[in-house]
Amino acid sequence: MSRLSELVESRERHIVTAEFPSIDGGGLDAVRSKLDPLLPYVDAINATDNPAAHAHASNVSIAIALATLGAEPILQVVCRDRNRIAQQADIMGAALFGVENICALTGDDVTAGDEPEARRVFDLDSPQLIRVASGLAEGRYLSGRPIADPPRLFIGAVENPSAPPLDYRVKRAALKSNEGARFLQLQICYYPDRLEKFITGCVAEGIDVPTALLPTVCLTKSARALTFMHDNVPGIDVPDDIRRRVASAANPAEESYQVTREIAQHALSLRGVAGLHITDFRHDGSLARLVGDLGLRP
Repeated sequence: MSRLSELVESRERHIVTAEFPSIDGGGLDAVRSKLDPLLPYVDAINATDNPAAHAHASNVSIAIALATLGAEPILQVVCRDRNRIAQQADIMGAALFGVENICALTGDDVTAGDEPEARRVFDLDSPQLIRVASGLAEGRYLSGRPIADPPRLFIGAVENPSAPPLDYRVKRAALKSNEGARFLQLQICYYPDRLEKFITGCVAEGIDVPTALLPTVCLTKSARALTFMHDNVPGIDVPDDIRRRVASAANPAEESYQVTREIAQHALSLRGVAGLHITDFRHDGSLARLVGDLGLRP
């Protein structure tokens, strides 16, 4: 049983997950160098699957490396790049090495990356992929072929609380929860009112009981980084006033940190929130600082 599943089951404290930086080479030493600053401060770490439609070392290889080095990996599996056969093979292959946590997501379109001519797959959508992973854990492939020794899997997904149509997002979260997602890592949301409305809707529907809701916060250093996300990352909208606040500050890096801290504090104050997912673009110790400032104890 994965440690993450135990924490979701017990809800004894807030959960902290984080995104692992992309790796393009350097072997286990490269993984270790990026893991060591994260390991003391998080409960589980996402092995990303070609984020923003850029090719990197594979999700399966990074998840196995993280497990080898003592971390609790979450294997991201996107629907953009593989058909159902390859997705099942990746989940089963990672499980051979003890990787139990799975996060299903659609994935950014290829136009977001540096190879926009790549063919899209999208054989399954994320709720369907959740259902497929649940079937693997129950001992059968999607074809119905039995698995003699099924893997132990703890399945999650993502959701965007601030993407239109806003009212549909709670229904989408309910669909994923009903298909077997036991945690949802929420897209970065710079609109506290939208996040609060989404979480309130999930609580009203009872989604937060079987499924841990983990809002994402993002550590950046400058207004330029915020503007880049706003202009180039699908699903992220950074309000003008936040970008102006950081740009006009005497110390933009510190002001950017304070914005993230405020957003995180608000998220943790909401009934139904089980913890945080942290994306760190600073890599300067700010993740450890944030965890400490928020009083989190992974």
